[in-house]
Amino acid sequence: MELNLIDSFAEFKDSKNIDRETLMNILEEVYRATLTKKYGNADNFDIIINPDRGDFDIYRNREIVDDNKIENPNTQIAYSEAIKIAPDLEVGEDLSELVPFSEFGRREILTIRQTLVAKVQEYERAAVLKKYTDKKGEIIIAEIHQVWKKEIMLLDDDGVELSLPKEEQIPGDYFKKGDHVKSVIQSVTMKNGVPKIIVSRVSPIFLERLFEQEVPEIYDGLITIKDIVRQPGERAKVVVETYDDRIDPVGTCVGMKGSRIHGIVRELRNENIDVMMYTSNMELYIKRALNPAKVDEVKLYPDEKRADVSMNPDQVSLAIGKGGYNIRLASRLTGYNIEIYRNELAADYYDDVLLDEFADEIEQWIIDVLKSIGCDTAKDVLAISAADLEQRTDLEPETIKEVIAILGAEFE
Repeated sequence: MELNLIDSFAEFKDSKNIDRETLMNILEEVYRATLTKKYGNADNFDIIINPDRGDFDIYRNREIVDDNKIENPNTQIAYSEAIKIAPDLEVGEDLSELVPFSEFGRREILTIRQTLVAKVQEYERAAVLKKYTDKKGEIIIAEIHQVWKKEIMLLDDDGVELSLPKEEQIPGDYFKKGDHVKSVIQSVTMKNGVPKIIVSRVSPIFLERLFEQEVPEIYDGLITIKDIVRQPGERAKVVVETYDDRIDPVGTCVGMKGSRIHGIVRELRNENIDVMMYTSNMELYIKRALNPAKVDEVKLYPDEKRADVSMNPDQVSLAIGKGGYNIRLASRLTGYNIEIYRNELAADYYDDVLLDEFADEIEQWIIDVLKSIGCDTAKDVLAISAADLEQRTDLEPETIKEVIAILGAEFE
């Protein structure tokens, strides 16, 4: 049992999550509590911990008194007993003697061991909670330990478990055990006495931290990220500004030939990232937010938080974007409900035909899919290449070829 207890000490003395001073304080607290319970008071005990050797000694200090004057056996020892230990001692002196483990029963030693294990684990959990609470919002790279259907368990360098839930993964993310994953610490809570650390790859903060890593001017504060909106895996819009007229914030973030932004795009599974300059002019802000579409005119209705935007018909699908993501992100960014109108002055506007008029030749669900990417007329569809249509709609190549043939025949 003595070895068992000392082994418990040895298990924790090299722990990465607990410093030596704290460990020694925990050990002393546990042993002193046991001594108090056993002897009624532990103030006269010295607990000497040897962290390098992984063991400890306990000494009891007692005053030597005449044999018939003992009032407290815990703090006093009879002269006749004291001289058996050290013959040259006298009444009134103090005797310090090593407390052997034989003084403790099996149950007491087992209780010390269990209490020690519980105290150290409690401290380690509290230390992990504080560490990750302080690091909330920071990037972390951790190794995948286990992959499940609804979440992935990661381990950091200290063996702390992190959770990457399915909803915090980018669509298209695929990981296997042993891979190293970059993410941002999103939330830290205590659940059933155990720290629950959630990391995310879809949070706008993750994208912001990636920009800080790739663009030194952002990290140094020369360029400020004003806002970020994302549809993870599809598109993101990042608004930047600077107070230094010598810096082009958009060009700086993108880098020479896209060198800076390419690394971020790869990390985000080829998510399209639009970097735009902030402006307090809402009309201009909306125009920039609808990039890559070219906007002709913006009419604002501030009381209704609505904006009517007109553009040439060939720009409508770009403004709406695949799955409507572009216009939705622009609305979230500006806070305005954006309504898009085709410019009636555009050439060939009146020669176009609405897709609904082809309902006899094209199935309605296909028409609905084409409308969802901003194609309301035949020329809207014909203005987009077959490859782009396939990418934006996920329709089969044969279906797209048939639709183009039907629509094209209308203008032959």
